[in-house]
Amino acid sequence: METTEALKKQLSDLTIKHRQLDDEITELLDTPPFDQVEIQRLKKRKLVLKDEILQIQNRLLPDIIA
Repeated sequence: METTEALKKQLSDLTIKHRQLDDEITELLDTPPFDQVEIQRLKKRKLVLKDEILQIQNRLLPDIIA
């Protein structure tokens, strides 16, 4: 099992990548003509990163029902 520090580092890295993808998508949309296929590919990658971020957050802060 990964340590808490390693998970936090991974979470930080994924969050940065997610933010960078968001910026890249925005930039592509602001400069027509834009490649719709490329934008869809980036959006899918962004969703994958979001899922990975949520999985790590859940491992760091498990949902404990009291």
